[in-house]
Amino acid sequence: MARQDKDKAERLAAALRENLRRRKAQARVASDQPKKDPTQPASE
Repeated sequence: MARQDKDKAERLAAALRENLRRRKAQARVASDQPKKDPTQPASE
């Protein structure tokens, strides 16, 4: 039983690390692109 808990914890830790890497990569891409300011009216 303890082995299953350890395996589950290891899988969870790996999934969280991968998720963090993915989110950081997305944040880097988003920060590279100029953002539109939603408070400014659209230019026509």
